[in-house]
This record gives sequence, C-alpha cells and structure tokens, in this order.
Amino acid sequence: MWNKHPKALPFLFLSEMWERFGYYLMIGIFTLYLKDVEAGFAMTEKEASDLYGTFIALVFLTPFLGGLIADRYLGYRKSIVLGGILMGLGYFLMGVHSITVLYIAMTLVIVGNGFFKPNISTLLGNFYSKEEYKDKKDEGYNIFYMGINVGAFICNFFGAALQILLGWHWAFMAAGVGMFIGVFVFLMGTKHYAGYDHKKGVQEGDMPFWKIVLFILVPSAVFGVIGWLLKGVASESNPDSYIFGSDSTDAFIFACIPVVLFYSSLYFKAKTEDKRPIAALLAIFGVVILFWAVFKLNGSALTTWADRYTDRQTTGTTSKVFNGLKLAKEVEYKKDSVELYDAQFRLQKENGVVQKEVNYPLYFRNVAPEKLPAEGSKVSLWATNLSQSINPGWVIILTPLVVAFFTFLRNRRKEPSTPTKIAFGLLISALSVLVMVAAVKMGGNGTEKVSVWWLVANYGVITIGELFLSPMGLSVVSKLSPTNITSLMMGGWFLATSIGNKLSGVLASMWDTYEDKTNFFWVNFSLLLTASLMMFVLLKWLNAIMKEKGIN
Repeated sequence: MWNKHPKALPFLFLSEMWERFGYYLMIGIFTLYLKDVEAGFAMTEKEASDLYGTFIALVFLTPFLGGLIADRYLGYRKSIVLGGILMGLGYFLMGVHSITVLYIAMTLVIVGNGFFKPNISTLLGNFYSKEEYKDKKDEGYNIFYMGINVGAFICNFFGAALQILLGWHWAFMAAGVGMFIGVFVFLMGTKHYAGYDHKKGVQEGDMPFWKIVLFILVPSAVFGVIGWLLKGVASESNPDSYIFGSDSTDAFIFACIPVVLFYSSLYFKAKTEDKRPIAALLAIFGVVILFWAVFKLNGSALTTWADRYTDRQTTGTTSKVFNGLKLAKEVEYKKDSVELYDAQFRLQKENGVVQKEVNYPLYFRNVAPEKLPAEGSKVSLWATNLSQSINPGWVIILTPLVVAFFTFLRNRRKEPSTPTKIAFGLLISALSVLVMVAAVKMGGNGTEKVSVWWLVANYGVITIGELFLSPMGLSVVSKLSPTNITSLMMGGWFLATSIGNKLSGVLASMWDTYEDKTNFFWVNFSLLLTASLMMFVLLKWLNAIMKEKGIN
C-alpha cells in the first residue's frame, strides 16, 4: 500500500494518529468530567453541552488563522510542530481542578489545533500535486483518515483505564503524552518534506496581515462581545439574556459574521479563472455545516445516550476481562437512592428548576424491574467513554472496503466525482438517525435501557456517510483551491466544521427539553435530509466546475 504513495505519508499518518489519540481521548471524557459531581464541575446537561459545543467550535475555527499564517509566514512544518506543542500542554493542564486553569487549557488546545490541523492536511495534499500521485489523492486522504481513526479508537481504552484507576487528571495527561509522541514522529520525517514545506509568502492581491487583524479579527472580537452583551449576561434575575440559546452561543455566532464575510469576499476579489472553484468550495462548506451539527453529537447527546439509556452491564468472562483491564467499574444498587433521585427530579421539574445531577451517573434509574440486582449487590459497568471508540472502530473496518469500492469503480471508469460522493455521504448519514429513532421507541422513550448494538448500528451507518464525505472534503479543497490560498481554503473547511460543531452543542443542550426523545432525532434527520437534497441540487453545477479544472 505505502509504496504507491509519497514517502512522507507514513510519517503524516502516524503524526495525525497520535494527535487524534490525544484529542479524542480528551473529547471522550470531556462532558463526563464536566458533569461529575464529586471530581468534576457538577454541570447540568445544558451547561456541559453548551461549553462542549463552544469548545469544539473554537477548536475548528482557529484553522482559518493558522492556515493563513502557515501559508504566508511560518510554513507548514513549523506551524505543525508549534500547534502540537501547544495542544500537548493544554491536555496536561486540563485535568487540574480549577475552572480558570480549564479555560487556559482549552485556549491552548484551540490555538494549537489552529496551527496543526489545516497544515498537516495541506502538506499531505502537496505531495499529490505530482503527476505520478494525482490519481491517488482520494485514496491517500482515505488512508490518512484511517490514521485519524486508529488514534481515536485506541485512546478511549487508555482514557477509561486511567480515569478508573487514577482519576481524570491522569487521563488528560495521557492525551498530552500522545500529542507529544505525534510531534516527535512528525519531526522524524522532516527530510521527506523538503520542497513541499515552503511558505508561499504574501502574493499580489493578498490582504496584508495587518488588514486581516484590523478588518477580520478585531471585528470578530467586537461582534462577539456585542453578541454576549446584547440582551445582558445570564443570571438568576435575567435568565432569558440570550438570542440563540446561551450567551456563549450568541457570542460565537456574532463573532463568525466577519469571518464568513471575509470568505465571501475571496470570491469577489478572485481572478476570473478562480471564481467558480472558490464559489464551489463555499457552497460545499455551507452544506456540510449540517452534517457536522449531527455528527458531532457523538461527544454530547450520544455520550449521554450511552451513559443513561444504554445497558452497560457486563457479566461472566466479559466482566472479568473488562474489570481486569480496568475498563469497567462496580456500582452498588441501592433502591432508596434511586427513589430519592426520582423524587428530586420530579420536584425540580414541577418547580421549573434546572436539574442538577445527583451522584452522577445513577445507572439504575431506568433499568427494567425484572433486571434489577438484589439490594446492596454490585454490578460491573463498562466505562461510558468506550462508546466513543465505536465510530473510529467502524472507520478502521470500513475504510479499506470503501477504498476498494472506489478503486473498483475507477478501474472501470465509473468512479463518481468527489461532490457526488459528498452528496451520497449526506444521504447515508441521514439514514443513520433513523436507527436512533427506533432505539428510543424500543426503550420506551428512555423508561428502559436498550442494547449497545443500537449505538453500534447507528455509528456503522453514519460512518459510511462520513467516509463518503469527510476525507472527500479535504480532497476537494486541495483540488479546487487556488494555489496561493490553499491553506486558507482548508481553513474554510474547518470553519464550516466549526459552525457545525457549535450548532451540535446547541442541539445537544436541548436534549432535556424533549419529552419525547424521538423528536430530538427527527430534528437531526430533517437537518441531514435537507443538506443532502441541497447537495444533489448543486451536483450538476459542481461537477461541471470539476470538469473545467480537469479533475474528478
């Protein structure tokens, strides 16, 4: 496999694998940590989901700036190393039990990802500009994408074991170690980057950096403050102080306005031959926002589903293995505590009080009566964050099959265009949500726990959609972007991801407001179906632009 691709690919593959090991280990435990009453911050579902959504939104917003700085000033290699170091430091600090330190750690991760994420993808794309590799670009990105998911798969086992054995801080430290390993591996491949790592500098017609600061970053900060303060800051005396769900959501949406306007201006200022490719990319960016809004529920609403509504009890040999590897912990059943929790829940709900978790999580609240253990006995429950390995596990299994499928079609000259793959990816992703609708109905709308196989099936379907869309998105950006703004347009892809991530946090924060959880998933289905229909409408135009550029 490797000998048909650039020699740098294994190093970039492993660097990204270890970087994603750190990131997804952190993401897998983030909301659980925030909601933990004893060792976390005792946040409500809404508070944790809102902070999660804002965090992952900002993580994918900074690549806009990181890509620009790499393009013009630092080059890709220096930017990747700088970003990796900042992220590693952020992970090490994240487990310190201080809200101030937590925000500092999040900031380091946000800035670090801005330097790392767009530039390693762009560096990879540069190698496939050579004639001998051009027809293997989609395959190369699929291999690279599998590296992401190898890291995302194995990390949760380390996170679960360390959290159970030693606590949250050690799990976050493991994320930092993974990140630093990724930086080391990347540096080992330095000799292979020669000729592909050069910075492009400021090209004729480019907006000077001081103008970007003055006309984009400063306005974004000002708009963000306006969004935060527009109706006042939330407090007990002013609970309805926001427009879009929370003060942070208002601030983020307002702050995005200048950045979105900047990307729109690239079209109007572009050379004639670059206008249609830029327009195509902007259209794709707009559509995939809805995909990320639903897909990124894996770290919030679907983690809540795994924690509260999924049967996580292990028995027999499975229990011995999971307990031996410290991937499960024992929980004692106390009937009185369950009844007390339900009484507190009803009382808070009747009084309109935002529910705070009591001894979170209380596993037995919705176990079927005939499945309840004896009073005072203990059961073994696998760690909730292990559910985060289902999606990357599917990616590892399905990536070779998807690559083989498209190779088969390519050899028969029937391979669909990249935009066509994205359109079908959106449609397949929409179908995955129907699995969760069925899961809610099987569990009597949360009154009883359901099998983990519902999550496995949901992730299996959406993973097929993801493999049709996400690596293809990276590929189409590198194919259509004008050469002088490739990293900037890669930043645009991550800007779309960022907005989708924030929308995901907004969706997840409304979880507790839906009495019937099927309605929550029907909303998600509607969003993805709308996105897929929009993409199919645009297909003829997008394929024509691809043909004009002489690419598929």
